[in-house]
Amino acid sequence: MANDILSRMWKEPPGLLELARMAGLNDYKLKLGFKELFGTTVFGYVCALRMNEARSLLEQGKVNVSEAAGMVGYHNLSHFSLLFRKTLGYNPSEIRKS
Repeated sequence: MANDILSRMWKEPPGLLELARMAGLNDYKLKLGFKELFGTTVFGYVCALRMNEARSLLEQGKVNVSEAAGMVGYHNLSHFSLLFRKTLGYNPSEIRKS
């Protein structure tokens, strides 16, 4: 349930307490359940959703790395690139080259 909410609202996700309320859980159970089911935190899940969207945008070839970063909610390009590499295992600029 909470992952469905985040999948729909990843651009502007609710806070942890709000998400827990929306899912009918307390924040402790939400955090514990996310770690158990998805192997990551709520924040990590949202980050992965954003990085997958950025990868999709870059693969389409219609935007550059800076534009993709902005479209998924990152204003600091170096922070975006670091998280992209950490999440997906390669630099976002490598997509445009292939």
